[in-house]
Amino acid sequence: MALPFGTRNKPFTQKVLSEELRNTFESLPDARRGTNKKYLMSDAALSAFSVFFMQSPSFLAHQKTMQTSKGKNNAESLLGIHQIPSENQIRNLMDTVSPEILFPLFNTIFQGLIQTGKLDTFKVLDEQLLVALDGTEYYSSTRIHCPCCSVTTQKNKETRYYHTALTPVVLSPSQSDVIPLAPEFIAPQDGQEKQDCEITAAKRWLLRERHRLPEKVTILGDDLYCHQPWCETLITQGVNFILVCKPTSHQTLYEWIDDFERTSSVQHAQVCHWTGKQNITTHYRFMNEVPLRNSDDAVQVNWCEIKETDEQGRILYLNAFATNFRISIDNVADIVAAGRSRWKIENENNNTLKTKGYRFDHNFGHGKQHLSSVLATLIILSYLFHTMLNWFDECYKLLREALPSRQIFFDDIRALTRYMYFDDWDSMLEFMLEGLEIPIPKRVKQTE
Repeated sequence: MALPFGTRNKPFTQKVLSEELRNTFESLPDARRGTNKKYLMSDAALSAFSVFFMQSPSFLAHQKTMQTSKGKNNAESLLGIHQIPSENQIRNLMDTVSPEILFPLFNTIFQGLIQTGKLDTFKVLDEQLLVALDGTEYYSSTRIHCPCCSVTTQKNKETRYYHTALTPVVLSPSQSDVIPLAPEFIAPQDGQEKQDCEITAAKRWLLRERHRLPEKVTILGDDLYCHQPWCETLITQGVNFILVCKPTSHQTLYEWIDDFERTSSVQHAQVCHWTGKQNITTHYRFMNEVPLRNSDDAVQVNWCEIKETDEQGRILYLNAFATNFRISIDNVADIVAAGRSRWKIENENNNTLKTKGYRFDHNFGHGKQHLSSVLATLIILSYLFHTMLNWFDECYKLLREALPSRQIFFDDIRALTRYMYFDDWDSMLEFMLEGLEIPIPKRVKQTE
């Protein structure tokens, strides 16, 4: 029986994470025929992962050069890659691999976070864990496409092929980081005539992952998710929800709110606070048990609105949410705070993946089967690994705090691994700490 992450014998270190990654990759199916199998599937997968983890498109080329000149390389010492395939070989080997094979690794790490108690720091609203859902595009072309592509016709009548993924994350109003969960890819489904969509993908994800999540889970989503069929799915699965609820798409609900407002049945609350520069007034409105749509079988939801204004009465922020949590004066602020934290899936997850070195929307290879989606999964995994290291690796955390930016951190790693060989990940981090004259944590010295 495998030891869980978060235990003394299996901590969240780069070495242990890499070993777990290799164990997962060693089970990848090999579609090659014949005896010409110079490179292992695990080496191909680790090689692809290394480019994203090191945030260096040239990492493998540099390590091949180092192997020729020094007889050793950092791809092997840092990540356990025994032989480095060419880029074309990596693409060909990974094209046959379904990304679903990698999903259990997300759950392994998630269960490890439960083991360490880290997830407890994310819980709100009486021990609820917030999971935000959002779709994001990561590939687009008017020429190159595969059977897994979604298709649209642009205004100029040109056909555009694209890939989109649902990228769920665990988040919290009190935490700056998010925890990526296994994605769900929006792609044509066997036996389905209609083109796949974000909500359908969200239903597949929930049915697949519900048993792996804690009992108390609250789903966050934008206005796209705030409709009856999705809410019914959540209720059936025993999941709570806080969903953005716009007037333009919920006419019936807002007619009820307006009618009850005229009879003073809608409850109000107001809070003022000083930001250090100005006074901000936060206005809350809320009401329980209003119909989500105009039908006899309409789901009854609870509705709340937040409006922030400055000293001149100008509106700084306005939003509203539908939820199955019963709202009161005591919890309306907490419910709104949870709903507002949904923005982190865009800023801290999707935006980070696309603009902070992971290059999520860059075409590293499209392939004919699964290449695009499996590479996207490896990118999300690399982001998850770095999040874990920033939480649990003291040397890593010290370096990230000492260096001015994420970019400088990875710039330094790219330069060091190009010209120097390191016996392992810890040796590289310790070398960087010594260069910055930062004491190496005693915990690390004691395990040498």
